[in-house]
Order: sequence, then C-alpha cells, then structure tokens
Amino acid sequence: MDTKKKILDVALTLFSEKGYGNVYVGQIAEGVGIKAPSLYKHYKSKKDIFEAILEEMRNRYNKEASRLNMTGNDFLIDSKLYNNISEDELVKMGIGLFSFFLHDEYECKFRKMLTIEQFSNEELAELFSNQYFNEPIKYQTGLLQLLIMQGCMKNEDASVMALQFFAPIYLLMTVCDREPQREVEALQILEKHIRQFNRMYKE
Repeated sequence: MDTKKKILDVALTLFSEKGYGNVYVGQIAEGVGIKAPSLYKHYKSKKDIFEAILEEMRNRYNKEASRLNMTGNDFLIDSKLYNNISEDELVKMGIGLFSFFLHDEYECKFRKMLTIEQFSNEELAELFSNQYFNEPIKYQTGLLQLLIMQGCMKNEDASVMALQFFAPIYLLMTVCDREPQREVEALQILEKHIRQFNRMYKE
C-alpha cells in the first residue's frame, strides 16, 4: 500500500475510534510509521486528510452505484431505471446498497466518527445530517415525485413517502453498527420493508 493511501486508512481508523477532534497529525504519522514532516509531504493538514477521505468515499460510492446500474445521486437519470424495475430487482438493489454502507471500511468508520463528533463539532454535525438525512431524503423525494408524475407510483406526498422508505433503512443500519450479529435479521426486515413499500405505493 502506498504511503498516501495508508495515511488515509490510519487517519480514518483513529477518527472512528477517538473522534476527529481528538486526533493529531503526529498520531496519524506514528500510526503510519513515519515522522510528521514526512506526512506533510503528502497532505498539508489534518483538514486536507479529511477532504481526501471524503473524496475516497465519494469514489467508492460512485463505483458501487455504477455496479448497480444507477448514479445514486441524480434522480432524474435514475428514474428511468425505476420505471420498469421488478420487485425482486428493487430488493436486490436495496440490499446491495445497505450492505455497501454497512461493510465498506470507509463508510462504516466515517459513520462512527460522525456519531462521536455530532454533539461537539457543529461542522461535522451538519455533515452527519446531510449525509444521512438531508441528501438521501432529497434524492428519494425527487425520485418519487418523478415516478408519481409518470404514473408509476400513487399520488401521495413524496416527501413523506421518502421518509417512510429511508428511515427504517437507516435505523436498521445503526442497529447493525452497534450489534453486528443482527445483520441477518436486519436483511430479512429490509427485504420485507422494500416489498411492502413497493406494494403500498406502486401503481
């Protein structure tokens, strides 16, 4: 593993264990096995490392979304995929994304770091809200509004539908973060949730 990548991996591990605010560049360098001046050759600051972690997370998510034949960010494009998708395909996609967020090393550790920092760092608290509420709900609402307009879904409040769809998924993910042994149970509930939601609202 190259040094630049190792710095990100070590930094994120430390952030997830101690919180972002309690980790210093010297600790990251020590974890990598280099001196702090050597670390600065790769990243200018702890903030720079943090931004690189965010970029790596975006790249990982985009790769996973592409594997599932979606963007995961642009509901205008993704609406075409959902027009003719079967319930089984919808379940497969939902479980795929759930498993990615649960098991991807960066996503999992980043979520733990934000959980630690949310009550002491306003900037990271806002990032937490954007990452796990604002952006997913915005995407789901836009997607559902389009599907309603196209006659694929029942004409109900799309923002409420988005909340009904996403909230249980996030709840199951947080349960698995705390109790990994409940993953099988969570996946079973997730499948039932997706199927029931689809049958309730699909035209």
